[in-house]
Amino acid sequence: MKRSLKYTKQPNRIDYGFLSILVALMLISFISIYSAFNLMTQSGPTILLQQVVWYALGFFVMAAIMFFGNDTIMQYIKKAYFFLMGCLVYLLLSKYCEALLGFNLPLANEVNGAYAWFQFPFGSFQPSEFMKIVLIIICADVINEHNSSRAMVTYTSDIELFKKILQWAAAPLLLILLQPDTGICLIIGISLVVMLMCSGIKKQWIIIGGGLILFVLFVFFYLFFFQYELLTRFIASYKLTRITAWFYPEENMMTYGNQLYTSLLSLGAGGLTGFGLQPDMQSIPEAQTDFIFATIGQSFGLIGTTIVLVACLALNLYILRIAIHTSNMTEKYMISGVLGVLIYQQIQNLGMVTGLLPITGITLPLISYGGSSILSYFICFGMIMNISSHAKKFSDFTYS
Repeated sequence: MKRSLKYTKQPNRIDYGFLSILVALMLISFISIYSAFNLMTQSGPTILLQQVVWYALGFFVMAAIMFFGNDTIMQYIKKAYFFLMGCLVYLLLSKYCEALLGFNLPLANEVNGAYAWFQFPFGSFQPSEFMKIVLIIICADVINEHNSSRAMVTYTSDIELFKKILQWAAAPLLLILLQPDTGICLIIGISLVVMLMCSGIKKQWIIIGGGLILFVLFVFFYLFFFQYELLTRFIASYKLTRITAWFYPEENMMTYGNQLYTSLLSLGAGGLTGFGLQPDMQSIPEAQTDFIFATIGQSFGLIGTTIVLVACLALNLYILRIAIHTSNMTEKYMISGVLGVLIYQQIQNLGMVTGLLPITGITLPLISYGGSSILSYFICFGMIMNISSHAKKFSDFTYS
């Protein structure tokens, strides 16, 4: 008897394991921000209330995506891309209006030296945070279409794929870089590289890329330690101070090394259990955003920071598990891009707070305060929830 295999379409289901991890991260975020009240320059209750609202909106967005399905997202994703491109152009115009004419465009003022946010009475909107997600979804579809149409893997076909990716990514990357926001550019770059590595391109490209990165790092650090004046001709000195602060935080504790020094001091002083909620032991700059992990260390010590690490690891492994179980290649590429962004942000943030990496201003996903970041991730989480619902582990098999 001939046997055929097919999947029976089922309504989207709630993956309670995935949902539980997201709820746990939400509670960690709320407790961490509440504990940072004494360390913040802004109104603590206002920041916490806004974070609660953003999470509520995030879960609402995830539920809406589960209701309408991933096909609806794919149908409108390119329109979202061009809308966000218009937002990025508007922000850049505001920057040059300020520089040339002395005024900003409405809702687009400078924040922390960058023109990256739209300012509203109820909060802010950062288009680049959503652009990183839109590019992941679009490029995942581009990669799948390319692989479906190519006859075999060749250097020529790989170059064609690179061109297709750049057609979508080059313009927004340039606009974001000019804001300037190198952190988001790095995040987008990492996500695209991870997806390309998973796309089946020749391994030689990965070896060449890795070799170039090592060469650039070698040249940079050689110039930094032995030809510093020459290096300042290519990189602004204020950016190089981050590297100086990374290597010599104690020597520069009163100036540009203060953030790292106080972060290390807070983590060390917390000991095993920390000083409890809302400690007032050591001031921490950006206690609710970039350095929230230091706040957790001061408040809850090694036990608290370990819980955060376990929660982040659980999220990563669960998303990886969903990617393994889905047979749809566009979904696999999309999840690989999201996972690459999550892991990079986690490593970069935890690394800079503990002094293992230079400070870049990248927040800890889902724990640091930030509405645009939470909403953008929950768009992906809604799609991943749908993918989990229809992955192999939930599929019905019928035989005839």
